[in-house]
Amino acid sequence: MKITRAIFSLLILAISFNSFGQATDSLPVYQRFPTVPPFSIMRYPDSTKFVKDDLKEKQPVLVMVFSPDCDHCQHATEDLLRNMDKFKKVQIVMGTPLAYNFIKPFYDKYELSKYPNIFIGWDASYFLGTFYGVRNYPSLYLYDKKGKFVKGYEGSVSFAKIAEDL
Repeated sequence: MKITRAIFSLLILAISFNSFGQATDSLPVYQRFPTVPPFSIMRYPDSTKFVKDDLKEKQPVLVMVFSPDCDHCQHATEDLLRNMDKFKKVQIVMGTPLAYNFIKPFYDKYELSKYPNIFIGWDASYFLGTFYGVRNYPSLYLYDKKGKFVKGYEGSVSFAKIAEDL
């Protein structure tokens, strides 16, 4: 009888350890690794590779995973530009899985060339979408000046609210 209880106790203990391991694995990758991810996008308009190491140190980063043909993303970009005075010292990385023929009209419409702190490009491998587990566009992820994750936002969110979290 004691052996049966001991085996039963060990079995319960093994199951509970296994359950705790799964709980950690179920967290999105960006929460398990709460720093700016090692992304690589092909920057528009010059097709240069833009990677995490190209970001300036000691400045906040806002990563925006979006689609240029998404109405919510267009409204979010308009809101960002209206609030740009609050984001002058924030490096904004806008990554999309859509190719240049989609990025060009978006880039031109919003005159993004006027904003040296906005880096927009093609995320051909959809690394950002996978890393963040994106379910809605736009999805935004804010990092402080030390590169530590602050907060994530999915769908429509006011950039005035995001500025409060800086």
